[in-house]
Amino acid sequence: MDHDGIELSDEEEEITAQTVLKTLQNAWQNERLAPEILPHQNDMVECMLGQIQHMERNINKLPKTDLRASIHKMELNRIKFIICNYLKTRLDKIEKYCISILNDEKQRLESGTNYLTHSEYKYAQEYLLNMESHLKTTALNQVPGNMQTFDLNKLVIYPNLQSHVFLKANETVTGIVLEDLTGDQDEEIDLEEGSQHILQYKPIADLVKNGKVQLV
Repeated sequence: MDHDGIELSDEEEEITAQTVLKTLQNAWQNERLAPEILPHQNDMVECMLGQIQHMERNINKLPKTDLRASIHKMELNRIKFIICNYLKTRLDKIEKYCISILNDEKQRLESGTNYLTHSEYKYAQEYLLNMESHLKTTALNQVPGNMQTFDLNKLVIYPNLQSHVFLKANETVTGIVLEDLTGDQDEEIDLEEGSQHILQYKPIADLVKNGKVQLV
């Protein structure tokens, strides 16, 4: 396959595909286990879709009776499932936390650190409009005019960033401050590379996003 004008060998191409798939698998696992929506990995999705097309062309060249064709098709179905479930998980979060995600995303867009793809952002806006329209039609129209006020902020649902998650450290990280919710003194801990822990999500949220820890 030609990437930016560079011809890759079959071995190099396989390494590239496996690297992209591993990155996408990690993103999928983090997305499923994190309470908040994470920065999108659309580049990885698009790259993997390109790899799928290439793999499908190679499979079609094999005789239908070739066992390798069946094995490769099973692998393709697994990859397609990961991509679909990754995207569905993100849409589920957008629908559940629509207002808070949009409020945060508007601020992120100003600084160029958006978490949503353009399509996801448009979907979130349309979902909110539809929800608002539905509530006005089914609820507000049934009450007296002087009571027909609509405050979106009263409907905001926030992800629980204090929930606990199970994680593995991809590298050594020092100086993580764990907030004591009982009012006692906060605790500071270090994570050794390869170690596994159960911690509150909020203190390690940035570590998940920059790949220093992996949710498991």
